[in-house]
Amino acid sequence: MKKGGCIYILTNKNHTTIYVGVTSDLYSRIIEHREGKYQKSFTTRYNLFKLVYIEPFHSIEEAVAREKQLKAGSRQKKLDLINSTNPD
Repeated sequence: MKKGGCIYILTNKNHTTIYVGVTSDLYSRIIEHREGKYQKSFTTRYNLFKLVYIEPFHSIEEAVAREKQLKAGSRQKKLDLINSTNPD
């Protein structure tokens, strides 16, 4: 049986920087971001810890494909996606 996954978007407290990631264990991954587990990572460097969007998938492969699609898109498309489900 294939393990599911999800894509997620993080931002900082001022909502100035966004990050798109993919994981099969969202809870653990968010804890890693908040604790700064990877000191030289983009998310740690820019204090990205606010989860503003998630999109679940039945397989991690689907999630990775969606992550690539989002990363290739414009910042405005990402903001529109966030605002469509999380206007605050």
